[in-house]
Amino acid sequence: MILFCDTSALIKLLIQEPGTPEMLQASAEALAIAACRISWAEAMAAMARRQREDPLSGEAIELARERLRQIWPSLSLVEVSQPLVEAAGRFADGFALRGYDSVQLAAASVLQASTDEPVVFACFDRRLNQAAQLLRLKTLA
Repeated sequence: MILFCDTSALIKLLIQEPGTPEMLQASAEALAIAACRISWAEAMAAMARRQREDPLSGEAIELARERLRQIWPSLSLVEVSQPLVEAAGRFADGFALRGYDSVQLAAASVLQASTDEPVVFACFDRRLNQAAQLLRLKTLA
């Protein structure tokens, strides 16, 4: 199984928060962990926001940034291409998703179409998970 992590799921591999145990278990069981190329920027932005909102978290956030730098080369990255962003545009419209959420969904869909391995979509957003299920992507339980 390939575990596709949107940014909300990827963050749970970097910072201890609700959902981290499930993500650690799923990542340990996965043949590979995949993410969309944009997840780097989204993750760095999320960590910067957390640090701004909680200045005392600075040390933990810096450790999380270092962990992202360490694991990034081992991730199977889905590149952003014109066909992918066109699919994302359709998903944004059809499922009422935010822009980057639709890109994440399109990336998981492209990955599923390009492999014989089952892809599990890991996400902690209800609407995005519902859209993934409508596309017949398996979601993390």
